Amino acid sequence: MSERSSQVYYSFKIQTLRVESVHSPPPAEGAVQQQQHSEAPRSASPREAAVASPKEGARPKEGAPRKEAPSPTEGARPKEAASPREARSPNEGARPKEGAPVKQGSAPALQQLLSPGDRDKAARDPAPKVFIPSTNSMPDKKFFENLSGKGKAIGVLTSGGDAQGMNAAVRAVVRMGIYVEAKVYFIYEGYQGMVDGGDNIVEVTWESVSSILQVGGTVIGSARCKAFRTREGRLKAACNLVKCGITNLCVIGGDGSLTGANLFREEWNGLLEELAQNGEIEKGAIKKYAYLNIVGMVGSIDNDFCGTDMTIGTDSALHRIIEVVDAIMTTAQSHQRTFVLEVMGRHCGYLALVSALACGADYVFIPEYPPEEGWEDHMCSRLSENRARKKRLNIIIVAEGAIDCHNQPITSEQVKDLVVQRLGYDTRVTILGHVQRGGTPSAFDRILASRMGVEAVLALLEGTPETPACVVSLSGNQAVRLPLMECVQMTQDVQKAMDGKRFSDAVQLRGRSFENNLNTYKLLSTKRTAADLPKTNFNVAVLNVGAPAAGMNAAVRSAVRIGITEGHKMFAVTDGFEGFSRGLIKEISWGDVGGWTGQGGSILGTKRALPGKYLEKIAEQMRTHNINALLVIGGFEVCHFVLFPL
Repeated sequence: MSERSSQVYYSFKIQTLRVESVHSPPPAEGAVQQQQHSEAPRSASPREAAVASPKEGARPKEGAPRKEAPSPTEGARPKEAASPREARSPNEGARPKEGAPVKQGSAPALQQLLSPGDRDKAARDPAPKVFIPSTNSMPDKKFFENLSGKGKAIGVLTSGGDAQGMNAAVRAVVRMGIYVEAKVYFIYEGYQGMVDGGDNIVEVTWESVSSILQVGGTVIGSARCKAFRTREGRLKAACNLVKCGITNLCVIGGDGSLTGANLFREEWNGLLEELAQNGEIEKGAIKKYAYLNIVGMVGSIDNDFCGTDMTIGTDSALHRIIEVVDAIMTTAQSHQRTFVLEVMGRHCGYLALVSALACGADYVFIPEYPPEEGWEDHMCSRLSENRARKKRLNIIIVAEGAIDCHNQPITSEQVKDLVVQRLGYDTRVTILGHVQRGGTPSAFDRILASRMGVEAVLALLEGTPETPACVVSLSGNQAVRLPLMECVQMTQDVQKAMDGKRFSDAVQLRGRSFENNLNTYKLLSTKRTAADLPKTNFNVAVLNVGAPAAGMNAAVRSAVRIGITEGHKMFAVTDGFEGFSRGLIKEISWGDVGGWTGQGGSILGTKRALPGKYLEKIAEQMRTHNINALLVIGGFEVCHFVLFPL
């Protein structure tokens, strides 16, 4: 039994025993309750489930005789059936007699199923508690019991360009702040509202953020503020915050907004002293509001901030781009056109790169990896090769900040003119613009922003004067806190690397995910000549099994093209295991999987049939076609197949 399987089994077994303990016989006459020896009841940790007497924690008076445990039914009113988590044994808290056998469902029996660490806790605790690992992943009040926000005020603002998911982040900050009993304030219109004060800073309630989770943009507004860049503007902002008692700021924006917030934090004490000297605030306010906590969340569709895998709004913008590409492909195919799509991103090529990977674009221009000298010939050659494979359209994606190897801009109009002059293709330009910013946020952005908002409030509550300003980032699908200015510095280093023509450094600074996406796109979009391919005698068959799922065709395309690049002979199997047994196998080439990325379902065909009754015929087909390896894409049927050796 694997470690994970054993954990699941024992978790289930523990819950079963707890239910069984409800029906265990009443305690033997003379059984006594275990006394609590500590001065005060010890609060159980979230991983501890206390099965204790209702009077647990009460210390008897000295010399008082111990009372026998009353019968569970004595004078008691019948209760409704308890849930497994609430079920308690009738002899709960009773000490078994020496030598008496331990009954199933009793605390000692349950403790045998616990980990060594939990058993040690149970041994140290004088109370007869059972320590059961919690299976509830949802946070409860105990999780935040040491993080009270009483007496604290949190201000939340959005700054810079809007991004889908900002409202979800605002909602999470407000509700988490109220949950820990802190006051939460909206700061309307970003830093401009902070400088202007008045009605721009408003305390909010739980209901204030109802029905905004699915709304795009930002309901509290965003504006660029020149005044905040001056000390006079920051002085007004500090005065307005002190009047509301706000010493915790949650800033949702890009690197410029977060840099301004950090500068504001560094000047905070000096600003308060100056305000006190001018008589705008009381001198006691300097000590009362001695330091300002800053936590940032990156809201940007560009995904140009180093230190986080994804920024709020990026996934939604990517969805907009793919929707447009899918729509354009139909008209492009009808008229055999070439489309040049310009996407946002400023000096970051993430949106262009990932959308090119997702739609199988013929060519992509990004600032971090500019084309080499003579790119015009290379691009035209690739477009004509794809048309020669009977492809009726070409898609070229250009990042708005695209450059060549000499740091000269490459524009979408320039690319269009080149295709028309060199190849004579009917070519059109589509600039997506603010369509990428608008609309409802994707499910990913809603969840990401909500998780980041909760983590931001926790960071503010745990902040101290010595704690540096931090930014909440996503790393390995976990919300983490990173030093704000270190991330800002890395982000600025990317631009410096591109300005210095150190493009390999720029790609590495963007992060491992960006680098992997770039390498994957190059691998899947560039077909090597037969002379350049390695020679192997390895044959690989690809098949889909089980229910069809979105992305199956993209996986087949990647597998086929990578296999061919490595010199293997690739085979496609139709209709899963059943088709495999009937010999529905054929060799598949590079061009055969062109355009598969955006197709739903399973082009190869798939069936839910389990492999059991087909194993002998499948083995025969593998010998006939000399197949050395199988790549099976599907659900549970894949696992079932792996368990049956051929």
